[in-house]
Amino acid sequence: MMIHQVKQTLVMTRRLEGLGQLSIKVLHSLNGETVVAMDPIGVKPGDWIFTIANSAARTAAGDDKLLTDLTIAGIIDRTSCDFLSA
Repeated sequence: MMIHQVKQTLVMTRRLEGLGQLSIKVLHSLNGETVVAMDPIGVKPGDWIFTIANSAARTAAGDDKLLTDLTIAGIIDRTSCDFLSA
């Protein structure tokens, strides 16, 4: 699992059928990397979230046949670390 901040929704006019109809979000990691992930829970820009990767990402998205390797699994409300205020 990794921690990311949601930046925006990725808007696409066409997508492969195997991607399903889940919203896709653009995320920034704590080390500055930009990635995209499936969003089965409905996060919004600015939210701090954690993601599940690899084959477990398909299960987390609710469909083992979904074409994804990164899925948003939860919204972080608070932590004892101070990285969320950065």
